[in-house]
Amino acid sequence: MRLLLVGFGRMGKLVEELARDEGHPIAGRIVGATAAADWPAADVAIDFSTAEAVRTNLPRLAERGTNVVIGTTGWQAHEPELRGVAERADIGVVASANFSIGVNLFVMLVAEAGRLMQRQEEYGAWIHELHHAAKKDAPSGTALLLRDGLVSAGFSRGIDVSSTRAGAIPGTHVIGFDGPSDTIELTHTARDRRAFAKGALVAAKWIQGRRGWFSMRDVLKG
Repeated sequence: MRLLLVGFGRMGKLVEELARDEGHPIAGRIVGATAAADWPAADVAIDFSTAEAVRTNLPRLAERGTNVVIGTTGWQAHEPELRGVAERADIGVVASANFSIGVNLFVMLVAEAGRLMQRQEEYGAWIHELHHAAKKDAPSGTALLLRDGLVSAGFSRGIDVSSTRAGAIPGTHVIGFDGPSDTIELTHTARDRRAFAKGALVAAKWIQGRRGWFSMRDVLKG
């Protein structure tokens, strides 16, 4: 599987390291403004660039017929537009706010908790997430994914969402349900960023030969 790395920050470098360990050649790295005509051919592109760059990158990759894994967050307001680009080009896209397999299983568990707690009207819900000081978006894409999971499971009451940015925290997400006499908390804590890079590679393998717009949940379901 030849990979094109779009963006080469901390996540891009980690994806490259793991890809080489697994024997996947790196076709090239796209950093900054580069003419699309100069981009090397690849089986799948993994984009960990910036929210602003995604709107430019995806149409260029679609023109080349390259399937894409998007790990960047903060661009979701433009998702309908980009879905249309992918559909017209008939390419496959896996887009997720978080590619960690553990996080995505956590989202499923949280959704089930939301379904159960919807019946218990005395409980209020909250989400608190912590990330490193350099992370720009707050709340994180994962926090929004968790919130949406609760809502889609039928939890219709308000959900307070808050964020902390400090130090070098890879990522911690806490879901809480608080009632008159007790509190229930579900927590996922990332120890490092390898899980995110590993999940992106899993998604890249899965999207080969597929067409359509998918989430990491689709990948995990096989």
